[in-house]
Amino acid sequence: MTTQIALITGANKGIGFETARILGGDGITVLVGARSAGRGERAAAALRAEGIDARFVRLDVTDAGTVESAAEWIDAEFGRLDILVNNAGITTTGAAGNGLYPPSRTAPDLVRTAFETNVFGVVAVTNAMLPLLRRSPAGRIVNVSSELGSLGLHSDPSSSVHAVNLLPYNASKSALNAVTVAYAKELAGTSVTVNAAAPGYCATDLNEHAGHRTAAQGASVIAGVAVLGDGGPTGAYVSEDGPVPW
Repeated sequence: MTTQIALITGANKGIGFETARILGGDGITVLVGARSAGRGERAAAALRAEGIDARFVRLDVTDAGTVESAAEWIDAEFGRLDILVNNAGITTTGAAGNGLYPPSRTAPDLVRTAFETNVFGVVAVTNAMLPLLRRSPAGRIVNVSSELGSLGLHSDPSSSVHAVNLLPYNASKSALNAVTVAYAKELAGTSVTVNAAAPGYCATDLNEHAGHRTAAQGASVIAGVAVLGDGGPTGAYVSEDGPVPW
């Protein structure tokens, strides 16, 4: 059986690193996408120390040059890509941002910055990697979303996320969900599936480690979607507990 190849963006730490660890532990070659060569190389080395076939790939999702270079390198090295995990993401308001930046006091630049990474970066990477994914017998694209992107949950006063009104992050994840549906519709009937995964509120640098779940717990949700077999869903939005309302 040919070894699968998986690219994870933002994989030098947190949920991305743990996703690489889980997939690599299953015998998948993992490509550690990271902006920093130093941090990316150290993450790949740490995975190799665990017996995982891990390679660093310099990839800044907001830099078109690094995105295209990464695609060219993967093409030359492997000729295809089986799994793309669009994990790289940012929040521009921090864990306590809800009190500091209500929507009416949120600068447009904060929203724009969040969208550059969380939405436009995903589109750029997906478009660059799609020709490689189409060569896979079972291409899988996983967009790392959040329950905070769910309009259904945010509009429900009884929901646990109703009070978390972070305009830049929430809106960018809602847009990412729309991006997921758009690609799933285009690729319907092909060997490539596209799904959004919500890892839950995990303790990472993104939220100043305020989350109640571990990065490994969140990564298990993502990894599960990344290795869905034939007949699995496409255009779905799922968490550990099952489907999430859009």
